[in-house]
Parts: sequence; structure tokens; C-alpha cells
Amino acid sequence: MKDNSLKLELVEKMTTLVTAGFGFVAGLAWNEAIQELFKQLFPEHGSLVAKFFYAIVITIIVVLVTTKLSRVANKLKQ
Repeated sequence: MKDNSLKLELVEKMTTLVTAGFGFVAGLAWNEAIQELFKQLFPEHGSLVAKFFYAIVITIIVVLVTTKLSRVANKLKQ
């Protein structure tokens, strides 16, 4: 019985790590794509302004998504 629980825990941890790894790779791909989009949309505004605008937009999106997911998780816990 202990052996099965250890195997289950190992599989759960590996699943978490693999999922996080794939999420990281997907995030990098999206980052590159969105940066290229901003370069094409704002070529006249120097790269520094575009990078700050990009960082602000991404931060707002992350905050909104994280807040929404937290609310959904809290509702499911109740």
C-alpha cells in the first residue's frame, strides 16, 4: 500500500513538473510572438517605448487572469 502511494505521489509530482515545463515553453513562444507583433505595430516608437507598453499590457492581462482564476478557485472550494 505504501509503495502505491509513493508511486502515485511521484507520478503527480512528475505531471506537475512536466505541465509547468510545457507551460513555460508555451509562455516563451507567446512572448516572442507578442513582442514581434508590437515591433510591427509600433515601429516608429523606438524599442524602449514599445517594450514598456508591452510590459504594461502583459502585466494587466496577468493580473486580470490571475484574479479571475482565484475567484473561480474560491467558488469551487465552497
